[in-house]
Amino acid sequence: MTPRSVLVSGGNRGIGLATARTLAAQGHRVAVTSRSGEVEGLFTVKCDVTSTDEIEAAFLSVEEAHGPVEVLVSNAGITDDQLLLRMSEESFSRVLDTNLTAAYRLAKRASRSMLRGKWGRLLFVSSVVGLSGSAGQASYAASKAGLVGFSRSLARELGARNITSNVVAPGFVDTDMTAELTDARREQVLASIPAGRTAKVDEVAAVLAFLASDEAAYVNGAVVPVDGGLGMGH
Repeated sequence: MTPRSVLVSGGNRGIGLATARTLAAQGHRVAVTSRSGEVEGLFTVKCDVTSTDEIEAAFLSVEEAHGPVEVLVSNAGITDDQLLLRMSEESFSRVLDTNLTAAYRLAKRASRSMLRGKWGRLLFVSSVVGLSGSAGQASYAASKAGLVGFSRSLARELGARNITSNVVAPGFVDTDMTAELTDARREQVLASIPAGRTAKVDEVAAVLAFLASDEAAYVNGAVVPVDGGLGMGH
């Protein structure tokens, strides 16, 4: 394994934190962005991913501490679920700005050093909802579906420079976000998952860690589901 400089956005909890800890345990130099303070044991940069200026400052800090970013895990995201007729344009725009436009900001900044180094891994955390849709989640689904087209376009643009771009699409994962589900909704979800359970964050992190590795050099433009079979056919 070649140790790399890694940046994980939204690395203070859930899938982002699990991924950061997994990559750090493998010997990589891992930094995480957070809006809520230091993450124990990891180099933390305060960053709101909706701000280009804060992203630039974060990259400068990481580059000074760990060298140019070679692996980007774009994970930060939000939800603001509402039925279409109740969803404000401000809410819709805010979700897309955080989940999709922020991925553009991060990838654009990261690709500069990747192109110079002729090596890179761009990883985007999408969702099964982005492929199958979900009532009441039009903004979230749109943002997560957008990551697929964005990532595959980057795969075509940058692939010849030894830079891969891939998407991981988790299903229902044990995180703070899914903890807000009602018991009735949780039972409904579990009944639709062939595996009969939700995922652990470490299971998603393991897939992201593989895609970040040297061994995944020929995986490019992929959408890898980690959903227990929930999204089959999508």
